[in-house]
Amino acid sequence: MSDFVAQAIAARREMRKLFAETPLQRNDHLSQLHDADIYLKREDLSPVRSYKIRGAYNAIRKHLDRDPSRNRFVCASAGNHAQGVAFVCRHFGAKGIVFMPITTPQQKVDKTRMFGGDAIEIRLIGDYFEDTMKAAQAFCSAEGAVFLSPYDDDDVIEGQASVAVELLEQSPESIDMVILPVGGGGLSAGMVSYLKALSPDTGFRFVEPSGGKSLAAAIEAGEPVTLKKVDSFVDGAAVARIGARNFTALCDVPREHVLAVPEDRLCGTMLEMLNVEGIVLEPAGALSVDALRDLAPEIVGKRVVCVTSGGNFDFERLPEVKERALKYAGLKKYFILRFPQRPGALMEFLNILGPDDDITRFEYLKKSARNFGSVLIGIEARNAADFPDICARMDEAGMAYQDITGNEALSQFLI
Repeated sequence: MSDFVAQAIAARREMRKLFAETPLQRNDHLSQLHDADIYLKREDLSPVRSYKIRGAYNAIRKHLDRDPSRNRFVCASAGNHAQGVAFVCRHFGAKGIVFMPITTPQQKVDKTRMFGGDAIEIRLIGDYFEDTMKAAQAFCSAEGAVFLSPYDDDDVIEGQASVAVELLEQSPESIDMVILPVGGGGLSAGMVSYLKALSPDTGFRFVEPSGGKSLAAAIEAGEPVTLKKVDSFVDGAAVARIGARNFTALCDVPREHVLAVPEDRLCGTMLEMLNVEGIVLEPAGALSVDALRDLAPEIVGKRVVCVTSGGNFDFERLPEVKERALKYAGLKKYFILRFPQRPGALMEFLNILGPDDDITRFEYLKKSARNFGSVLIGIEARNAADFPDICARMDEAGMAYQDITGNEALSQFLI
């Protein structure tokens, strides 16, 4: 038995003092959909609704074992890592200083404070996470506190590997494939290292958001690289640079085994899991489930485990998620029309729409001439195939219009 395997097993054993194992559940809906045995490893059901509590627990436990006098721990996080650190600091009676961006949603700040209680102090510093991280690291240097990396840390990686320890204990049969979400790489590095040692026939697929492909970039370059731009929508996995320690464990992953999920498509999966299964997943937590769409041909008849890494979803984001899902599915479009300013013009336009078409937005932007005005209009259809007919009828009526659905800059400004 390797030292890493032994440490992961020890981490899993120690964690039982704080929280129960998360369940491994067969999902009938996904299994029928893909003609396979699909299981979910429900990390969204941990006490802080993500796997991050594991790495935080193992790192803090081992630091206190090595030097009980160094009992001040610092992290920089706007989400799951902060909540995990807060929960564990309260458990051990340690002092936690959690640095969060000023722009962090109040819901996340409140949850972190709830989990940590009097054991933690929250400092809101910086508009952007990079500023927050620098402030946290500067504090550690000045005060001699222990900095807790969210993923690029050996103790954290060991703690995340406890997911794999439980997985093998819970699965009565061999596992053909494990699908892992990737951000900084701590979860993937830990689980791959453990499963390669004890379940060598298990295959892996790794899933990143399209706007944050740090693992794919590192594999192509042969070393970790910093992405020039990251889409922050999948906030739990939108990382500009994969951890160096984590890449060491993942550097031999075939490039074709790293999948990129479009953020808008991911929204549809989140809604499907919520509406069909009653499972609340944050964007990063739904990555592995969404990837089943791309893997459908090769998983038929196989036993597949998706790690649902987190369920900290702020329902204030639900309108945005629905909007993005509808746009990706082709069920909603936005147009700018040059609309004549005369009686009956609106009725003529309404007659262009079909019985299942719904106007979700209708707004005059300005009057550019006495007899014409620009109108922003949002249309939702029951079937994506309805839109070519709508456009054909507008052309036939001689309407001047522009489809701005795919214009991201304009859509973000207007919608």
